[in-house]
Amino acid sequence: MQHSPLVSVICLCYNHEKYVEESLESVINQSYTNIELIIIDDCSTDNSKKVIEKWLLKHPTITFISNNRNLGNTTSFNKAVKFSKGEYIIDLATDDILLKDCVATQIETFKNSTYKNLGIVYGNVSIIDENNNFITNYYTEEDFPQSGDIYKMVISRSAKICSVSSMVKKKVFDTIGFYNEKLAYEDLDIWVKASRIFDFEYIPKILVQKRETKTNLTSHFYKKLNRKTRKLNNSSYLILKNAFKLNKTKQEHKALLKRINYLSGVTFRNLNFDITLKLQLLKLKTFFKSL
Repeated sequence: MQHSPLVSVICLCYNHEKYVEESLESVINQSYTNIELIIIDDCSTDNSKKVIEKWLLKHPTITFISNNRNLGNTTSFNKAVKFSKGEYIIDLATDDILLKDCVATQIETFKNSTYKNLGIVYGNVSIIDENNNFITNYYTEEDFPQSGDIYKMVISRSAKICSVSSMVKKKVFDTIGFYNEKLAYEDLDIWVKASRIFDFEYIPKILVQKRETKTNLTSHFYKKLNRKTRKLNNSSYLILKNAFKLNKTKQEHKALLKRINYLSGVTFRNLNFDITLKLQLLKLKTFFKSL
């Protein structure tokens, strides 16, 4: 490569003592070498911090931030990314593993893309269990991951973006801002705001191993009478409320109605009826805009 731009990998750890070392090793062993690794431990209650500090004895130049209280994913990422100098950014949980050519493949895609306004690239992922056993791939043969201007597909839920395998151009964050710290999770909000302005490109390769555990965030989206589920569901509502403001056409409002209907069903089944009511009001406003 003639020009090898700096890539900042932000590794967020919370109670990953069993997996954090393997995850960090996967970053420093990339075939692409111009990488800046920044580790942040979000006040883990297990031995994660000790494992990281022991690993850092062999890698003393790597930036390590240790939160003295639990700040959550969005705030911790924003805290860590302020230390970054990279032109491209990867957000990696320390129970996941980058395959050896992940970063090189992502950078090559940015360099060779025909999309002039490319902001995010993403690929396929192998989902593994707590013992590294293969479960499935994130995208199967029935899926058709999208590239280009995918805003309408994102807000309608017809485009499924794999955040674990994504690399984001720093320019995207400079334009739309970093993670919204009022939200309980970050990826959908970023995809909505970024796809309104930037193109996406899918890479048809396995780039990452994503670990599925009993404590994964995804498992909390569908629990009844659960405080964390409630926060996640309300965050989803706020994201869709913002998408309503970002919409420019009747077709986009029609697309948004599909995701509002889906989330209404989820919140109703989770017994979060007040959020369901707010979604129904948003649905009414969106419907009239779609006419």
